[in-house]
Amino acid sequence: MASSSKTLEKAGLPQFTRIIADSDLDGLCAAAVLKAANPDADVHFAHAALIRSGAVDSLIDRSTAMVDLPFHPQCGWYLDHHLTNRPEKEEETKFIDEGGTCHWEATPSAARLAYDVLSPYLDLSHLEELMPVVDALDSGRITRDEFIEDGPILQLSRSLSLREPEHMQHVLNLLSQGASLTEVLQDSKIVPHIVRARAERAAAQRVVEEYTEIIDRLAICRMDEKGVRSNGYLVTAWAGDRADACCIIHGYADGSIETPERPALSASFYANSFLKNGQGRYDLSRLATAMDSTGGGHANACGCRIQPPGVNANLETWLKMWSNREQELSI
Repeated sequence: MASSSKTLEKAGLPQFTRIIADSDLDGLCAAAVLKAANPDADVHFAHAALIRSGAVDSLIDRSTAMVDLPFHPQCGWYLDHHLTNRPEKEEETKFIDEGGTCHWEATPSAARLAYDVLSPYLDLSHLEELMPVVDALDSGRITRDEFIEDGPILQLSRSLSLREPEHMQHVLNLLSQGASLTEVLQDSKIVPHIVRARAERAAAQRVVEEYTEIIDRLAICRMDEKGVRSNGYLVTAWAGDRADACCIIHGYADGSIETPERPALSASFYANSFLKNGQGRYDLSRLATAMDSTGGGHANACGCRIQPPGVNANLETWLKMWSNREQELSI
């Protein structure tokens, strides 16, 4: 592999010494691509709320590459694919004029964007088997049968968490250093985390079945105070054709965005991608940004923090907006 400086110079891309990435499979794979270009770079995993709150501002400067996270004007290289994260034209122009490099593309995953940018200059062939699954997971294109089958890549994806930093870094290092998918999945340090992920899915499934209510084709799942997490696939697979989308409440009333083991209350919204044309029915980011200016994501997968006075009041507002969705679509 060519040295980092020569690789990046040849590609006409900025040098960086630090990478900040989202803590899901997409963010980790994107970070692995960047770290393959610069093996000496330090990698910090975060999530959108941490970036928007300023909690990691001290880590962000012109030597920082940021991927799969909200835009930050002080970084040096910004890569992302979320619609609500895209900087305004004037903001992007100023960023570039001041020395920043911006890659925003509507790719199915941030990892795909990083891969497309760097694969002409690096041997990333070991990621070719993994990339289509990352794309499908992040863009809502995984089938219901694939989700229910719960293959090892899905289990690996669920094992990733800010609560497990050593595990995150180990997976990252293997992928950035050229390990195959089989080698990663069979690694003795990773296998126990995959076993844990299977057990956590079973626990989350029980919560979905007991604490999900479908109101006007919106499946509302109350995972708050339960000690489990899930993305929308588990809820929409359970709801089937009874729901067009879901809202999942996570976290704890006394939680904080800075304590991964006890996160603050938040809501995640997902379109039911298992339905035919299920992703084009409503822009869920309207819900995510209705009360939280730092909320956002994709139109079909997004989230926000619960705002005062609390969960019930937030749900009331979202349900009212949801009930008017047909009128909004006709405008």
